[in-house]
Order: sequence, then C-alpha cells, then structure tokens
Amino acid sequence: MSRAFYHDHPEILQLEAEVRDARPGAVLVERSPFFPGGGGQLPDQGVLRWSGGVLPITGLERDERGLWHLFAGEALPSGNVTLEVEPAFRASMCELHTLAHVVNALVYTRFGGVLLTGAQLNADGTFRVDFDLPGADNEALRALEAPLNDIIRQDLPVSAAFMAHTEAEATPGLFRSKAVAPPVGEDGLVRIVEILGLDRQACGGTHLTSTGRARPARIVKIDNKGRQNRRIKVAV
Repeated sequence: MSRAFYHDHPEILQLEAEVRDARPGAVLVERSPFFPGGGGQLPDQGVLRWSGGVLPITGLERDERGLWHLFAGEALPSGNVTLEVEPAFRASMCELHTLAHVVNALVYTRFGGVLLTGAQLNADGTFRVDFDLPGADNEALRALEAPLNDIIRQDLPVSAAFMAHTEAEATPGLFRSKAVAPPVGEDGLVRIVEILGLDRQACGGTHLTSTGRARPARIVKIDNKGRQNRRIKVAV
C-alpha cells in the first residue's frame, strides 16, 4: 500500500485527479483526498465533479490498484475529475477520533495498560470505545470526563510520523487494540499519532492538529458488554 494522500496532505479537501479506470457506478483515480474509513472511523463524504455533472460519493473501496469512488447510476467519468471532501463531516471525524485517543490514553494509563477491544465514531457527534476491563468500577470510568475536558483545555499539539513496523512492534504501548492494527505501507512503515505529553500510538485515521480544537465532551453512558468488556460512550 502506497502512502495515502490524506496522510501527507490532510488540509487538502479538493483535488483534481486523472481517471485510471471506470465501470458503471465506480471510478478509480490516480490519487484521492478521501479517507476510505477504517479503525472505527467512517469514510469521508463528498462529491466527484466531471464534464458530465456532479456525482455524490456513496462509498469507497480499496483494492491493490488504489481507491475506487462509488456513486449511484451508470456514468463513466473519464479524463480529469475534481474530488471534493465534505469539510464539516471530515472535521467531525477528526474531532471524534482525537477525543477517542484521549479517552484511550486515560484508560490505558489509569487502568494498567488495558487494550482496546472495539471503537466506532458516529455521524451524530458521538463515539464509543470498548476496553478489556473485567471488574472495572463504572463510576471510575465516568470520572474520566473531567480529565478528558482538561486535556481539551490544555490544547495539546497532535502530530503524526511514520516508523518502521518492526521498530513499532518492539515499542511497548504503540499498538493498543486486541484485534486490529493500522496497515503497513509498501515501504514497511506504520503511522504513529502523538498527542504531545499524553499519548503515542499507531493509527491510520485523521485527527485534529491540537486537542483544543475539540468541543467540550461528555461521557454519556458506560455499558457492561459481557464479562470483560466495558463500553464508554462519549458525546460532544
């Protein structure tokens, strides 16, 4: 997998690109600003503009050739097209994903390095994170709301860099999920997201540039999901 455009240029949400291939209802382009979804983050929303009109993107599919952009109908775009990511939705996903990392960091450090068992960002401004926490005190988890908002107020910088996968595997704490891990690039590198002074972990999603860009957050629910899992639901 080559380096994703949205990783190197997260600020670019509109991009002209050449069509590499097309079939009714889908087009493959040379490069794309769209995040295809993954790791609990929803795919970007937006449109494709071409000589035949404007096509709302209904889905994104990755294969060995690149990222296919799906749309309704039988159009076959060709030549150069313009891809436009919907800014408000991307911003919401960046906010929720950054806050999910903050909650992850708080749980990881305060509950003995427990691992994530699931995560999901939602279009309604909420997210949930699940942890392997048998016997955890739910009130102690609810109490994380205050430090979560304190970290937002501190406005900690958020950055990303790439590291050799072998080095990342050998570094404790960079991989936090029991089931999934960010993809490794063709160059053998994995992306590491850091919240300065708080957290550092492998992640392929999009994020804010600092925690202070997030709105105040509330822990709205703690669920017991089976004997071991605790689910924390957060809203902004």
